[in-house]
Formats: sequence, C-alpha cells, structure tokens
Amino acid sequence: MIRRLAPGLRMMAALMRPGVAPAPRCVWALVALGPVAVVLAGFVPALWIAAPLLGLLLLALVLVDGALAGRLEEADVIAPAQAEIGQSAVITIRARLSRPARMEAALALDPRLAPGGKLSATLTGEEAQAPFTPSRRCHGAINTLWLRWRGPLGLAMRIERHEVDASVRVLPSVAALRGPAMQTYLRDASLGLIARRLRGEGQMFETLTEYQPGMDRRRIDWKVSARHAHLYAKEYEVERNNPIVLAMDCGAAMCEPVAGLPRLDRAVSAALQMAWVALKAGDRVSLFGFAARVIVSTPFVADTRDFHALRSAAADLDYTAREANFTLALSTLAQQLARRSLIVVFSEFADPTSAELMIESIGRLIARHRVLFVCLRDEELETLAGGEVVDMEALGGSVAASALLRQREWVLMRLRAMGVDVVEAAHDAVGARLIDAYMAIRSRGGIG
Repeated sequence: MIRRLAPGLRMMAALMRPGVAPAPRCVWALVALGPVAVVLAGFVPALWIAAPLLGLLLLALVLVDGALAGRLEEADVIAPAQAEIGQSAVITIRARLSRPARMEAALALDPRLAPGGKLSATLTGEEAQAPFTPSRRCHGAINTLWLRWRGPLGLAMRIERHEVDASVRVLPSVAALRGPAMQTYLRDASLGLIARRLRGEGQMFETLTEYQPGMDRRRIDWKVSARHAHLYAKEYEVERNNPIVLAMDCGAAMCEPVAGLPRLDRAVSAALQMAWVALKAGDRVSLFGFAARVIVSTPFVADTRDFHALRSAAADLDYTAREANFTLALSTLAQQLARRSLIVVFSEFADPTSAELMIESIGRLIARHRVLFVCLRDEELETLAGGEVVDMEALGGSVAASALLRQREWVLMRLRAMGVDVVEAAHDAVGARLIDAYMAIRSRGGIG
C-alpha cells in the first residue's frame, strides 16, 4: 500500500513550490497517531497498517493545503530614512497574496535598531506597522523580510524570504527641542523670533539713561553727569556672535549606559539643545569630538538653518573603547581658536589618573578661554552609596561607592577652584541646566 501511494506523493511534492512546512496542528496530529498505532497493534494486530496510512494521508493533506495557501505576489518594506536614538519609529511592511490569508512577518535588521536584530508583526489586510526604538547612533541596515501564512485547512504553512535593501540613519535625539517646555522658554526668553537690541550686563556700550534708585552705581558716568548736573548711568548691550565650541569626549567612560542609553548620547542631546538656543541668540557654534584622536571638528555655524549640519556631524561621533587623550585633543582645539571662546567640555572620569590629565589640559585653556564642564550624575553610585546595608557585600559596595563619590566631588571642586563653570545634573535635566548656565555666562558678558 505504501509503495502504491509513494509515487503519487512524490508527484504532489514536485508540483509544490518550495517553502511549505507543517503547521503546529499537523505536528500535534502526527504525535497523536503514535498512541493510536500502539493501541491498534495491541488489540487488533491486523489493523496496524491504519496508523501509517493515516499519517501518509495527513502528509498528503499538508501538501494539498500548502498548494491551496496561495502564492506571494508582492512584498515591500518601507523604512524611514532617519530616526532618533531612544525615540520610537515605525517600519511599514506591505505584502499581497493570491488568496486572502493572515500573514506574519519578521524582519532581520541591525541589532542597534531592535534588540536581537529582529522585529515581528502581523499583517492586517496587506499592511503591518513594526515599531522600533534605536539604542545606538548608526546606519542600521534592514536585510531580510520573512513572511509566513497558513493554508485554508491550517495544516501547512508557506514561508517566503524576501531580500530587503534599506537602511535607517539614527541621529541624535532632539525631542526636547520639540517639547512644550523648550518652546515656552524660547518664546519667553530674550532670544525670541524678532531681532532686537538686547540690554543687559554685557560689555558693549548701548546708551546713557537717567540713574534710578537700585541701579548699580558703578554704571554711573561721572563725566557726563557733571556736565549735565544730573546723574546718568551707562546701559550695555548683551554681546552676540560669540564663538562656542561643544567639545565631546567620545572615550570609553562616555560609552557607559545611563538609563538605557550611553552617556555620550545623553551628552550629545544636551549639547544640541544648547546649540539651538545659542544659534537663536545670535552666537556661533562649532562641534569638536575626540577620543584617542580628534574625530570631528566642524566649522562655526551662525544660523539656525545650519543646525542640521551640527546634528549630522554629531551623528558621526563614534563609540570608542579607548581612553580619551585630553592633552592632544584640547591642545589641537586651542590652536584652532583665534578668539576667546566659550568651550563646553562634555566628559566623564573614572579614575584619579585620567581626572588629573583632564584637569591639567583644561587648566591650559582657562588663560585664553571660558570653560564650562558638563558631566552626568552617577546615579548608580549614588544608589549604591545610599542603599540599605543588609550584609557584608552590600556594606563593601556602599563604602566603595561613597569613596568614588567623594573622589568625584574633589575633582569637580578643583575645577571650580580653577575658574571653570561646572554643570552636574541627572540625564533628564542636564539640557535645561546647561542652557541656564550658558545664558548666565552670556548675560554677564563672560565670553567675549
């Protein structure tokens, strides 16, 4: 009997296109035939052939079901050209079959775009949306689309592979710039959309005005006051066109994760927030990235329309496993600057040796430039230091964390004593703190 059925089964298999596999329902049915065969062989030995025949019949139904499942007529993957790190984006999958069926899709892509390098979705009609959240800045490739659907009997599955030639460029996140808090700040601050002369505590003389009680007496122009027999005070205009350099440390310490994203990406997002505000205020901004060598050094941009150039350059700041060479990087930066500038250094230090080298390099910049040092609070160390001590291991961890925090505070105190402005904040507040520090320095005329 089996020999008689075999040629027919081979002919059916030859007529089938590749990519047919048994569905779970078929597998469970084959498993259930095992006990049936044992029972029949025990009680009615003459019927032992029934179970193998049922198995062959089931396999024949699988082939028929696979043939009736329909063929894939069209498949396409539509990926966004750009996405932001840490922000959700969507890949659209479209596919059409010769007969309607419920399809499941899986995408093989860069692991930096999705955990494990895989995305899954179920098509509703002929389309599915596959959301993903990039965890690294990169040019993430989307390589393969797998589609799977069942036949009308539910015994067979058709599997099709479709090669995809698409990629997503993951840029630094500027979601904070689109937030209501930043928009309110830009509307209410002195750097609004209308160009006007800004009076403040700068160094550019603007005009003379009558002295009013409460005004700084050092602003009184005694010569003019004597000539007019009335007190007059000077008013100054806040400087514009100040050069600002965003110096990004891309060394190993900046690759450590903070709330799921590397420190470097948290720092880049804060730097871009400040860059946007600085450009709106009329200053010029440049990006300088370094690790063991200089990675990125952009020319100064002075218009918000050129902000995309800074963001694109920031996307090219690569993650490195080597320590940053502060001596080489900051000396190179100093040679490039012909005018006193505000240098904003984003960095992290892990040991006293690297901190000492960083302090020495920053110290050489202070003679000619204004330096603002930015670092993220080490929330992990703070948690360990302030955690509940339940055993000796926890006690040892708490003592070590407290020692590292004291060492960290000592480094920041040394920087402040040298005249460096220091911003240390949590990852979700560092952007706002940095902008406040920049505006305070700028309003005092501390850049030019």
